[in-house]
Amino acid sequence: MRKSRADRMRAKLKEVKGELWRMMHLPIPEQGKRLWQVLSGWLAYHAVPTNFRALQMFRDQVTKRWRRSLSRRSQRGGVTWERMRKIADEWLPRPRILHPWPRTRFAVKHPR
Repeated sequence: MRKSRADRMRAKLKEVKGELWRMMHLPIPEQGKRLWQVLSGWLAYHAVPTNFRALQMFRDQVTKRWRRSLSRRSQRGGVTWERMRKIADEWLPRPRILHPWPRTRFAVKHPR
């Protein structure tokens, strides 16, 4: 089975957390555009077969951290999970497998 390394995932989530801290006071659309770029790049690199659970977990963790960042912008209360799901569905890409199995990829380049 092919899956993402946990230490690299934690490192990237730590970077995302710092990025969210820096752009905490920006409007949600600006934050969403930046997170779309980060998340789509990470998903594109790690979108190999048998790795879907790690892709989904990474998106969930980014959503969780974004919700916490948005909740800390005001003293009036946090962002509910229902609202956060709508925001995440609008601004964060859904994970999907983009790369074929290695054997399939090899057969295309070297037919026998």
